[in-house]
Amino acid sequence: MARAVYIHIPFCTHICLYCDFNKVFIKGQPVEAYLDALDQEMVLTLGNAHPQPVDTIYIGGGTPTALSPRQLDRLLQTIGTYFQLDPGGEWTVEANPGDLDREKLSVMKAHGVNRLSLGVQSFQERLLKMIGRSHLPEDVYRSLELAREMDFRNINIDLMFRLPTQTISEVESSLSELISLGVEHASVYSLIVEPRTVFYQLMKKGKLPLPDEDEEADMFARVIDRLEGAGYIHYEISNFAKPGFESRHNLTYWNNEPYYGFGAGAHSFDGIRRRVNIGPVNHYIRALKQGRLPIREEIGLSLRERMEEEMFLGMRKMEGVRFEHFREKYGRDLREIWEKEVQDLVARGLLLEDEGGIRLSRRGIFLGNLVFEAFLKE
Repeated sequence: MARAVYIHIPFCTHICLYCDFNKVFIKGQPVEAYLDALDQEMVLTLGNAHPQPVDTIYIGGGTPTALSPRQLDRLLQTIGTYFQLDPGGEWTVEANPGDLDREKLSVMKAHGVNRLSLGVQSFQERLLKMIGRSHLPEDVYRSLELAREMDFRNINIDLMFRLPTQTISEVESSLSELISLGVEHASVYSLIVEPRTVFYQLMKKGKLPLPDEDEEADMFARVIDRLEGAGYIHYEISNFAKPGFESRHNLTYWNNEPYYGFGAGAHSFDGIRRRVNIGPVNHYIRALKQGRLPIREEIGLSLRERMEEEMFLGMRKMEGVRFEHFREKYGRDLREIWEKEVQDLVARGLLLEDEGGIRLSRRGIFLGNLVFEAFLKE
């Protein structure tokens, strides 16, 4: 049984130029009908039993804080009807710094939300405008101050590098700001230009001036060195935490463990099957009004496929994949399955092997995709 829950809120007050997540501009959208549909999806999935105990709840988007305080209160109440967070559990809400206010934070606090994830991306106003973000740097400081006043003691900041025209000194400056703010967690990602985004169209026209590969690697090296030097543990390729503040929900994904996913376009995993929900908001609502689960696709995984996923997800963690854990989970020794691949990656300096398991080397962190691909079928 899954011990982690993801809820997708697809509404945004502003659409960012790089974002390919399932999202829509909130104006004119059937928000109340969507909240009804979420409730119905949980009923169909869980029945009307007592609230199920879970370790983590994560509300993402889109922008969950695009909801009004009343709508947010209704959403959190619905979640609490079907799921009970264990003592010491982690409940995260993603937030846009420009949307947060005291009333929304009060609603979250009242329902037991104990972790915030702020989509900051950069502390340079010119870069925020360039990527289509609607907030300003001062909104970040104001939101953090409010959150601390409301006693939120577990806060993540998202940053991005390899942004158009971004310089290494700007990356350094954003890192300095993040460190000075003392947040407990940092997720720092390289921009990936995805299809169905404005940036993708600009790139195809040759109008997206991105840093080159050497500059990108230099930026990533600065990220690692600065954050580790400030006391953050680099525990996953793109994620850093002060001791004890690693994202328990995201570790569910990297540990290849089951999780519930509710909402338009949400993904679920029961340990054997992966499921994807219908993406368009109105189609999602219509399915649930008809009394059926909004499933777009369901894929059953073979043992081999589950083992491959264990490897390419687990290798994202800096601790890598442990031999004994893999054997207990799948009844096989990974060194027998991928003996040649492991030997080759170690020889190339991309993997480190000890008696307990395998993990990425410093060089492997920068060339992770080469490592992950080695564990997949041709």
